[in-house]
Amino acid sequence: VYEDKNQIVVKAEMPGLKKENIEVSLHNDMLSISGERKHEENREEGQACRSERYFGRFQRSITLPRAVDGDQIKASYRDGVLTVTLPKTEEAKRKQIGVQVS
Repeated sequence: VYEDKNQIVVKAEMPGLKKENIEVSLHNDMLSISGERKHEENREEGQACRSERYFGRFQRSITLPRAVDGDQIKASYRDGVLTVTLPKTEEAKRKQIGVQVS
């Protein structure tokens, strides 16, 4: 998780998952990322047969440090990495205040 002037970015490594098995949701100031891993592999080598299966559901919730614009959130998944970009609301952005000398 990192933050700059205009947005908060969350990156999560999720190798081997399919897009349809990933869920991203926002409720108040809590971002939730969940998914389900399903994998089954069968190999027959000569007279031996090897079978591997692993399944599992996971969820991670992150409390966001600033208010975000829920209508502008974008999520992308590439090369096993989920990137969620959450633009800050105007009220949440830091404002520079000029100092006047009198």
